[in-house]
Amino acid sequence: MAGIPEVILRVESLFSKFPGIGRKSARRIAFYLMDREREDVVQVAEALIDLKDKITHCPVCNHITEKIPCDICAAVQRDESILCVVEDSMDVISLERTVSFKGKYHVLGGLISPLDGVGPDDLAIESLMVRLDKVKEVILAINPSVEGDTTSFYLSRMLRKFPVKVTRLARGIPIGGDLEYTDEATLARAIEGRIEIPNE
Repeated sequence: MAGIPEVILRVESLFSKFPGIGRKSARRIAFYLMDREREDVVQVAEALIDLKDKITHCPVCNHITEKIPCDICAAVQRDESILCVVEDSMDVISLERTVSFKGKYHVLGGLISPLDGVGPDDLAIESLMVRLDKVKEVILAINPSVEGDTTSFYLSRMLRKFPVKVTRLARGIPIGGDLEYTDEATLARAIEGRIEIPNE
């Protein structure tokens, strides 16, 4: 493109490949970095290289980590009898922000999706089954989508072979939600997952 240096176009092209960043945002980032001190840009570049060189997957739970095992697997105060199964490490981070779950995790690394060529053997399901010795409850914290429901159904069938309680996250109307603006699928799930109010 005339008037724009090739280096800027290259940086713009690279950043526009990131999720949620379009060409205009990528160009703003390129100009922002150009105006920063060289040391600031070097720190960004080093941090990006460290993402590839220092981050690995925990051999126990498959969560991202810099240590082997990860901090969550290594934490002796966490309850080993409850295992929360999630799609990816972003889900672990989201659940940890709630500060309400005290068990351990297992990251599948994706969802079963035959249309995308992803089957059970492509996920960390075998390593999940190996971990069930001390586990009393498995929570399937998987997104309610076609692929998520397929994965949950497959896992629940696999887990029948083990003496564990299998649960899933409650689904329904979010706190502060309005029935008028809630979609039909969410309302249906909320009705199915209704709970009894104690008569005190």
